[in-house]
Order: sequence, then structure tokens, then C-alpha cells
Amino acid sequence: MPEGSVFIAASLDGFIARPDGGLDWLPHGADGPGEDYGYGAFVDGMDALLMGRATYDKVRTFEEWPYGTKPVFVWSRSELNAGAPATVERVTGDPAAVFDALDTRGFRRVYVDGGKTIQAFLRAGRIGRLILTRIPVLLGTGIPLFGPLPQDVRLHHLATRTYPSGLVQSEYTVVNGLDPEEAA
Repeated sequence: MPEGSVFIAASLDGFIARPDGGLDWLPHGADGPGEDYGYGAFVDGMDALLMGRATYDKVRTFEEWPYGTKPVFVWSRSELNAGAPATVERVTGDPAAVFDALDTRGFRRVYVDGGKTIQAFLRAGRIGRLILTRIPVLLGTGIPLFGPLPQDVRLHHLATRTYPSGLVQSEYTVVNGLDPEEAA
């Protein structure tokens, strides 16, 4: 069964984007040219990416497609617009069904991205690893990283890295994730 991993930045008050999805508050080059805070190595270690529709639509506005030839699955009820990269495919169903389909195709390490997608897959017990980078800014409002959970989710701290710009990145494994059978 695939393991979902998350690599995401959040403001100190827990938001991953402005209410309109804006990411202008994220630092660019704050710690020197080429510093990606481990993101490139993380993505390289994944078999595939799974993101929600809003995240996919936001990424499509970037100048370049950032995922190269890596398979990207967009969890969406609606069809994708024409012009999607050849490596992009729409998937539907609940988190268990999506991971079952990815498992059948041999994907074991899946980067899960997008606020609502992360929340749903965490509630469904499908996230095993979290890398969270706290950005030293308070937004006051926006799209929250975590939503309601039916129970506590305990995490085991693996490492914390700090950067001169004030970014603090912590990595965790999920100790007592929600039981996928009960969460489904």
C-alpha cells in the first residue's frame, strides 16, 4: 500500500495560502540562490504526486511545469482542462480507493499536496510522513493546513532544521494515524 508524504509550508498561524489561494507571502531566495529547503530531493524520492484540483490549477499558472516527467494525479470530480501535461491524470474516489488504484500501478511513495487533499488523506489514515516548514509570518486568515480530525493524530519527531531567514522545518512520522478501515 502506498504511503502518503506531505511537504508543505505554513504561516506561523497555520495557513498554507491566502483566502484567494495566493502564495505571495512565501519567501523566494531568502536563504540564498538555489536553496529549496530539501524540496527537490523530497520530490525526487517520490514515485508520484497526488494533488487536489485547486493546487493543480495554481501550479498550472507557474511559468514552468515543476514536476518534469514525474506522474501527477489530480484528485478531482471534474475533468481536467485541455493542455494538461502528458504525465497528469485525473483520479476520483475516496482516499482508500485512490491509494488502492495507485498501489495496483506500483506507486509506493506518494507526495500528497493541497490543503483539502492533505486533510482528507490524513483523516483517512493515508499519511505516514509530514515535513512542515513554518514561515515567520502571520496571515491572520487564509486556507488552513489542518482541518477537523475525529481524534488526535500523534506524531514522532524525526528532525528540525532552521534557516537564517527564520524558516523552521520539522519532519515527523505519524505514530497513531487514523485507522484506514475506520476512517473510510
